[in-house]
Amino acid sequence: MAENKNSTDKIPNWKRDFPVDQEEATHVSRREFAKFLGLLSGALALGNGAIVVKSMAFPHKALEGEHFVCNVADLAPGEMHQFEIEGSKSIPYILIHLPEGGWRAFEQKCTHLACAVRYRADIDRIECPCHRGYFDARTGVVIEGPPPRPLPQLEAVDKNGKIYVRAMSEPLNV
Repeated sequence: MAENKNSTDKIPNWKRDFPVDQEEATHVSRREFAKFLGLLSGALALGNGAIVVKSMAFPHKALEGEHFVCNVADLAPGEMHQFEIEGSKSIPYILIHLPEGGWRAFEQKCTHLACAVRYRADIDRIECPCHRGYFDARTGVVIEGPPPRPLPQLEAVDKNGKIYVRAMSEPLNV
């Protein structure tokens, strides 16, 4: 008797419950595709508009006051220290203890595509590893590569063995 089952018995139960042709499930009409593209374009335009409104409504505030970064003894000459200033918009910065003993602080975002930069003591430059951009470690000026402008700089101040940073009063031309 098992041999005389009809063809409907061979179809799994889930296919009988959901009778959808494979061709119908994968077909996308031009109208559906155009609707999808229109919705996607609208969402992208809305997102860009929100970014513009946010930047205009909440402009970037200049850094106010002095902010403690580290002790002089914590950073040997030729080393770099990454830090963020509390209360700011979570902008990463780097503090560099120059080999000759000076201190420099820069934003850690490359001015090309915002990749994280790092100080390389072996070549005495700030490097953007994404596209091989190089900045002067004393002034932040572009030496080589695609970055269009210098790194934003903070003034580093040594006060009784403690390093503080503040907004740059005037750019250093060393």
